[in-house]
Amino acid sequence: MPKVTSADGTTIVYERDGDGPPLILVDGAMCHRGGGPMRALAARLRHAFTVHAYDRRGRGESTDTPPYAVAREVEDLRALIAEAGGEAHVYAISSGAALALAAASSGPGIARLALYEPPFTGEAEAEGGTRRRDYTERLTGLLAAGRRGDAVALFITNVGVPPQAVEGMRGGPGWSAMEAIAPTLAYDDALLGDGRVPRALASAVTAPTLVLSGGASPEALRHAAKATADAIPQAEYRTLDGQTHDVSPDALAPVLTTFFAGP
Repeated sequence: MPKVTSADGTTIVYERDGDGPPLILVDGAMCHRGGGPMRALAARLRHAFTVHAYDRRGRGESTDTPPYAVAREVEDLRALIAEAGGEAHVYAISSGAALALAAASSGPGIARLALYEPPFTGEAEAEGGTRRRDYTERLTGLLAAGRRGDAVALFITNVGVPPQAVEGMRGGPGWSAMEAIAPTLAYDDALLGDGRVPRALASAVTAPTLVLSGGASPEALRHAAKATADAIPQAEYRTLDGQTHDVSPDALAPVLTTFFAGP
């Protein structure tokens, strides 16, 4: 399996498939190459692009180098861009979109950027981020106590899964895999900051950008996507009818293919 070494020595493992301009796929929380949406999406994009899907640090086959900093994950993505030839398109979903946004604001190398539902839901919080701060405090405490399963349960509940359904998941075959990468929940939490769109970063993005949301997604996610697009100078906002945060690769791939083909 190909790999690249990031600036701090972390080994980032990736897989590459297809033929055409390089395209890097960035996962959201609790996902990696072997568990998440990117392999199915890559299979639908490989006809037009050389698709790179990677394990973010601390997940799958990639290593980790504590302490965590957002800047280190930006370096990971930029190491992949360098490996791909120095410039690449980037598609990112959920909290991975916050990572891609930070990378795009840090300099050239991203030809075109597509983001699906960056979860800056603090934009819609009337209570001024109280819910977000509570989540961060509880997550930090659970991880510090080594309660990985409870940290995973907190995350899943926080994104809208009913508590009783979460309890049923605990005995499932994928639960241990989620516990294994539970510490990376803190990484995604750090990427989201106070939960609002990082407008200073967004305003520095020069790449043509497409921000997408699902028409059947919660209003807070659709609002967050629209606010993100509004903050990026060259951004277009689109809604995919009938889609949720768990977007179908069949609905997404044609939109990405057209956008990354570009004028």
